[in-house]
Amino acid sequence: MATFLYKLGRLAFRRRHFAALIWVVLLTLAGVGAASAPAAGSSSFSIPGTEAQKAFDLLEQRYPGMSADGATARVVFKAPEGEKMADAANKAIVEKTVAELGDGSEVASVSDPYTTRAVSRDGTIAYASVTYKVPAMELKDSSREALETTAHKAQDAGLTVEMGGDALQAEPETAVAGEIIGLAIAAVVLVITLGSLVAAGLPLLTAIIGVGIGVSTITALANALDLGDTTSTLALMIGLAVGIDYALFIVSRYRSELAEGREREDAVGRAVGTAGSAVVFAGLTVVIALAGLAVVNVPMLTKMGLAAAGTVVIAVLIALTMIPALLGYAGRKVRPAGEKGGLLGRRKGKGSANASANASAEGPANGSAGEHTEGAGSTEGAVASKPSLGTRWASFVVRRPVAVLLLGVVGLGAVALPATRLELGLPDDGSQPTSTTQRRAYDLLSEGFGPGFNGPLMVVVDAEDSASPKEAATAVTDEIKGLKDVVTVTPATFNKAGDTAMITVIPESKPSSTQTEDLVHAIRDAGAGVAADTDAKVLVTGATAMNIDFSQKLTDALIPYLALVVGLAFLLLIVIFRSILVPLKAALGFLLSVLAALGAVVAVFQWGWLAGLIGVEETGPIMSMMPIFMVGVVFGLAMDYEVFLVTRMREAYVHGENPHQAVVTGFKYSARVVAAAAAIMMAVFAGFIGSGESMIKMIGFGLAIAVFFDAFVVRMAIVPAVLALLGEKAWWLPKWLDRALPNVDVEGEGLRAHDDAARTSAEDDEDKPLVRV
Repeated sequence: MATFLYKLGRLAFRRRHFAALIWVVLLTLAGVGAASAPAAGSSSFSIPGTEAQKAFDLLEQRYPGMSADGATARVVFKAPEGEKMADAANKAIVEKTVAELGDGSEVASVSDPYTTRAVSRDGTIAYASVTYKVPAMELKDSSREALETTAHKAQDAGLTVEMGGDALQAEPETAVAGEIIGLAIAAVVLVITLGSLVAAGLPLLTAIIGVGIGVSTITALANALDLGDTTSTLALMIGLAVGIDYALFIVSRYRSELAEGREREDAVGRAVGTAGSAVVFAGLTVVIALAGLAVVNVPMLTKMGLAAAGTVVIAVLIALTMIPALLGYAGRKVRPAGEKGGLLGRRKGKGSANASANASAEGPANGSAGEHTEGAGSTEGAVASKPSLGTRWASFVVRRPVAVLLLGVVGLGAVALPATRLELGLPDDGSQPTSTTQRRAYDLLSEGFGPGFNGPLMVVVDAEDSASPKEAATAVTDEIKGLKDVVTVTPATFNKAGDTAMITVIPESKPSSTQTEDLVHAIRDAGAGVAADTDAKVLVTGATAMNIDFSQKLTDALIPYLALVVGLAFLLLIVIFRSILVPLKAALGFLLSVLAALGAVVAVFQWGWLAGLIGVEETGPIMSMMPIFMVGVVFGLAMDYEVFLVTRMREAYVHGENPHQAVVTGFKYSARVVAAAAAIMMAVFAGFIGSGESMIKMIGFGLAIAVFFDAFVVRMAIVPAVLALLGEKAWWLPKWLDRALPNVDVEGEGLRAHDDAARTSAEDDEDKPLVRV
């Protein structure tokens, strides 16, 4: 692979105009497609195989006219201080509002709070329910605007009016400012790491182009493939982070090759052949982890994973082709490692002087093949005189591996302890910021009717096989009334055929509480007994039941998903490192870092520790997809750092260094860049903490803290400590397996053979006698 990528890098360097043009054309096409595509609404949500989904599908079949999947909205009214909703003036405003709400062409029905008894006991709060004929994602903007305009009229008339429901597209505060700050921090880190503005700008430019192509493609396909806003947000988050990191590794290796005295075209080829090989396999681990989300069999999660995986593929391809092209354009503006540009000042000392002399002797920069480049002496004197921080740290770890290992494992274990109290759920309007009308409507309904009113349960009685459907429905109603945590049970409503009944149950607790979850399970248990007596099937659905089933489905899928992803990546790492213990250590280290990250998420978002610092307004259960999502994303990113750091150690080992010295050498060449890459990724993820959407805020925080734990504790401390303790055993591989595995040559051994062959050929040419004709 190294040889193939070496040739690809040199080709992109020589044909830089063509390589750059391809990506500009792709970006243009994706942008045009996104601009001309129809706008996508809220993504539909389905959970195949769950009881809640089966009940929902049954309702659509047995109640064809009720628009079971239609969008809904609640308009909540509150009387002024000292007044009641039954007062003549307030009642007239509400009745006028109800009439106007029913005028829309997409409106199926509007309930009058005075005829449906939707007025609170104290008479100060009332609500009207609006049902639409089409799902929320198909609702026209004109219908949403009419809903908002009508509500605002009632508010102007003197009532407090708020709205909730899926008919409203939530408009959370965006995290644009946070994203800009994250990119600014990334730019600063790149300048410090690469030593010049030009070199630092290349990873940013290619990452933005890659994300632009990925997100624009998602936007163009959003309506056709039913992709929600969260899909593009995740793709932006992951694509930007890995795009910068992958380009950074190749640019950094290119500067190292220049410092060894190679010509620019050869340096590009070697950078792509070595660091590019690591980029390919690191990208593969991320793609495996994200695409593996499909095994959960939740369409929304599958689409999110595949879209993000596609963006990662684009980031890898851009790093392998566009970075070499841009390095060709940059010429001598990208300097060898250890030498800084004029804007930032040059490193003092003999090495810098040599570099300056060499650079000035080269003549005008054209970036073409065959030019002379800086010699090895440009950095060797300066670098050799003072070991880098990475070298000093690695030497310390090699001398004290047991102490470092214990400190790292115990520290992460302590942070992971809150994860033992993890409570899962899905965010509802109650987790929205208080600045949104959805959250204020949620709070008003809780105030007037109780917290459980925001999450009513719908019990469906399928009495098609029952001898007496009415008796079966009555038996179900009586059973539910006798359960704990039940406030209201409505009379059964039958369909036209009389074989299916709907019963609405209002819990006493809020939708995301464990009490409500227990109630759902209790109803299902009671329904099993009724079914045995009456041959009627009892199913529980509704948004709350959907969320509970979703959480359970994700929990059940976590272990199989973990086994699949870690298993595939384990095999891939065996091929890369030609070792069994190194991949095993990588997987165990990942589990430690992801558990610690989950512990931090629980402490902040569930317990409220430091919640005010990052703007968490409402604590509660952790988003149910967070554990499996973090396993997928963090595993891929963790393997990135494992591949980049340990391949450099293995490279030193296979080139003859002893195991301890190979650890130090790997850190010497890669620790600074890996630390910079982690800092960049943390900055990008942390930028999303400023989002007003609780789910995005939680994802941003969780990924940022996970990268910190994995990069700086696991990969920078635990990994070298374990390798130091294992010594030669770390690179042990059974001979039969060694023969069976393909040789992918991540270390660039094929390039060394290529050099030897070229050198031998040159010597043979010199030894040939000169023949005169």
